[in-house]
Amino acid sequence: MADTISLVPNTGGALVATPNEDVLERRFADFETFCDALDYAAQGKRGFNFHDARGTLTRVYPYSELRRDALSVAYALIARGVKPNDRIALIAETGTDFAALFCGAVYAGAWPVPLPLPTSFGGKDNYIEQLSVQLASSDPLLLVGPDEIAEMTAAAAQRQGCGHATWADFAARDTVPVELPKPLADDICYLQYSSGSTRFPHGVAVTHRSLLSNLASHSHGMEVEPNDRCISWLPWYHDMGLVGCFLSLIANQVSGDYLKTEDFARRPLAWLDLITRNRGTTISYSPTFGYDICARRISSQTGVADRFDLSRWRLAGNGADMIRPDVMQSFVNAYADAGFKASAFLPSYGLAEATLAVTIMPPGEGIRVELVEEERLSGSPRDLSRPARYRAIVNCGKPVQDMEVVIRGEDGGSLSDHKIGKVWCRGVSVMHSYFRDPEATAACLVDGWLDTGDMGYMADGYLFIVGRAKDMIIINGKNHWPQDIEWAVEQLPGFNHGDIAAFSVETENGEEAPAVLVHCRVSDPDKRIELRNMIRDKVRSITGMNCVVELIPPKSLPRTSSGKLSRAKAKKLYLSGEIEPFNLAA
Repeated sequence: MADTISLVPNTGGALVATPNEDVLERRFADFETFCDALDYAAQGKRGFNFHDARGTLTRVYPYSELRRDALSVAYALIARGVKPNDRIALIAETGTDFAALFCGAVYAGAWPVPLPLPTSFGGKDNYIEQLSVQLASSDPLLLVGPDEIAEMTAAAAQRQGCGHATWADFAARDTVPVELPKPLADDICYLQYSSGSTRFPHGVAVTHRSLLSNLASHSHGMEVEPNDRCISWLPWYHDMGLVGCFLSLIANQVSGDYLKTEDFARRPLAWLDLITRNRGTTISYSPTFGYDICARRISSQTGVADRFDLSRWRLAGNGADMIRPDVMQSFVNAYADAGFKASAFLPSYGLAEATLAVTIMPPGEGIRVELVEEERLSGSPRDLSRPARYRAIVNCGKPVQDMEVVIRGEDGGSLSDHKIGKVWCRGVSVMHSYFRDPEATAACLVDGWLDTGDMGYMADGYLFIVGRAKDMIIINGKNHWPQDIEWAVEQLPGFNHGDIAAFSVETENGEEAPAVLVHCRVSDPDKRIELRNMIRDKVRSITGMNCVVELIPPKSLPRTSSGKLSRAKAKKLYLSGEIEPFNLAA
């Protein structure tokens, strides 16, 4: 029998959330296309539930209603001239509008392209520039976004020369049904941008077959149970939010509850309040920083057992950035009295180029780490005159179904257990290509194998990730391309191309922060301080974080034999003291 009171809403009984259990027999994403998956989910009573900043249930959205709205959107899009394979760019605001437009675009045979909302930093012009560059990459017929930011989205659309609309334009839909195209399993379903890049975006083209394979992998890897429910604040433009906490719920017929990402940022404990009110078992994912915020936010004097009940949190997923075991332990220490179990942690590894999941820890095994000598991680020889230093490397689980993982050395050969090398994977859910970028596609796809760009090792069938082989800077679960930071600083007066190197460093408190090395041609001490502050403000506008800015003598940054900047070597020289910054008095 269906559980009709699966979530206790904070609404005085006005709304009742969609159930956890349903009479509709669950199918684990075994569909030909995503359209088939939504058609099936719409026959049951499960669906999405949207909550405000205080966790109050404000909108119940069963999959039956989502399908009805999506079909209406599809008819409206076709009436606008949308054809199969056209791209429809959508600002990924968590809510019914984006959900219906995304699914409607798929029904119409078009490719939805989720794009980010503006952040509280960076400003209007930077957001318009970011959208414009991603629109230039995806070449959409239409950009659709929230009414509240219509001025910015219209400006970006005008700059790119594509059509523009808002949620309101699709709200009062009086559409005439038409025959919809029948998608095939190997047709492209959507484009996913793998980073927040504003200069070098890569649109990952994902087919229906790849998507459904990965969504089935989620349900089997997590051993989804009848009474499970997903609770999420992750943004829908990020692969973990879009695929893991939106599309997967439809294809596996799981009810979900959502806080907007910006609401979580303001009141992170509302996430745990929502989990507390779930009367089923909870599946909820977060990057490491989400657990860190919640552990720091709760006071040691607070009676966590009186406010929270986390005993039914069955799977506390970890992903999207490097998993820090010390943060996970702090979370356990903070919330054990509320019933949280360390065995609920579910480390995983994935990337947009593999649709999402590559490995998942078997449920119940929790966080498992191995201590690895830092010299082994860096590849440098062991200095026997100094005490050994170790780093805890988190076990990221076993390959999901239909996925193979191998570790390869510099010569391309497979490495044995505990040998660190490049992580490669092959499977049904590996991307079709980077959209209109055959060179980038050929660089990472070789004979069906995907070069993930990450370094790691295997041990007894489990994958351990030790770091990024690429220059990507990942902080609080968000990717930052160093080229974007360097490019932004280069726009300041007095700099030339190649004057800046950006990478991440570990600060004194153990957190990651962006660091920027800058060639300085100014000799006046006061002017140098002014310049450093200007650079810091510029980088903060791009990343939203404080950064380490070091002014260094001209021609200090190392280059490769081909003349390209070597960020990895610049970081190594900086940390070793071989690149010596100017000493600033303040």
